[in-house]
Amino acid sequence: MLDFSMIIWMSGILIAVLVWVIILLLPWQPWRTCESLNAANCYNDQSLKHITVVIPARNEAQVLPTTLTALLSENRGLRVIVVDDNSRDATVSSVNSLESDRIRLLKGKSLPPGWTGKLWAQQQGVNQVKTPLTLLLDADIVVDPGTIDSLLTMKRETGARFVSLLAAPHMKTFWERLLMPAFVYFFKMLYPFSLSNSIRSRVAAAAGGCILLETPLIKQIGGLNMLKGAVIDDCTLAKLIKLQGNPIWTGLSRSVRSQRPYQRLSDIWDMVARTAYTQLIYSVWLLALCTLLLLILFVLPVVGLFLADVSVQGLSIAALAIMLVTYLPCLRYYGCHSGWAITLPFAAVLYLAMTWSSAIRYWRGERTRWKGRVYKNEQIAGVDLADTTFD
Repeated sequence: MLDFSMIIWMSGILIAVLVWVIILLLPWQPWRTCESLNAANCYNDQSLKHITVVIPARNEAQVLPTTLTALLSENRGLRVIVVDDNSRDATVSSVNSLESDRIRLLKGKSLPPGWTGKLWAQQQGVNQVKTPLTLLLDADIVVDPGTIDSLLTMKRETGARFVSLLAAPHMKTFWERLLMPAFVYFFKMLYPFSLSNSIRSRVAAAAGGCILLETPLIKQIGGLNMLKGAVIDDCTLAKLIKLQGNPIWTGLSRSVRSQRPYQRLSDIWDMVARTAYTQLIYSVWLLALCTLLLLILFVLPVVGLFLADVSVQGLSIAALAIMLVTYLPCLRYYGCHSGWAITLPFAAVLYLAMTWSSAIRYWRGERTRWKGRVYKNEQIAGVDLADTTFD
């Protein structure tokens, strides 16, 4: 006969099994990698004069030359505006060393109150754009040849006015292999691409590293000053554009790649903690719910394997099996060994700790950090509209 404590354990793990079954069977299948776009296989000689690339750069001397060289290889009239956001390294000289008349370097003005640095730099660059299309690109993002053609094709075929690609993360160190595929996995769970790409849903996902949009859309939403203090600026931008009735499309890509390494756990920790509590709209109740949910889904099944009751062990195996099934597509998409799937519960616990770290920073008065800047809660304005409401 089961004692009371074992009944509690069995109930918790049964809940985990049921939730994993629901996730597996959700119509929008957030765990799959169907929404994907890679470089065109064939050469396309169409002009790219109608596109201007805007790159905000703050202390990016190590990665910016590679990013720009990749763009310059698209020798079809593509123009690039680099906004130097008061860099303290060799960012300016690294741009000037390329000696290209297709690159325009802007010296960024001092950061005004209420703005985050990246958005202020983008705003200055966007103000100089004269072309019908703008490609917002992060300084560390390498775009393979043919990718812009694929973006244009996707835009044309779907009717989307805003197309975004989640760059393949750097995955060479142990911590990167453990946490970066899981980062993509959790991002897609929180912002299901299938729902985001549907005009009937209020979900709006985007990856700020690579966004191609029609330039007039920026004016249509009231300019980037409408999201000047947004911490999750990419999803907030997508939300504002979608609220205007414009179709958007977001997907994964292996042809858009991040150069930025995360050699230490602390590097990934700071990256996640920058926005994690914002995802929960700074709500203590949502933080508590998130904590409970992650413990039930990822921790209880692992603990259940070591309990004496056979029924509890069986339920734990079922929960873990479904969990692994939902994680494998993401691992395979990035060419990671399937064995990394068993590390997902550990990764989930680390992400939960990062979320609590983000909350603690916020309670201490720090809203976010970016490129050596620390923004206090009262220093930046604006609201993150990147909610995950389902219709």
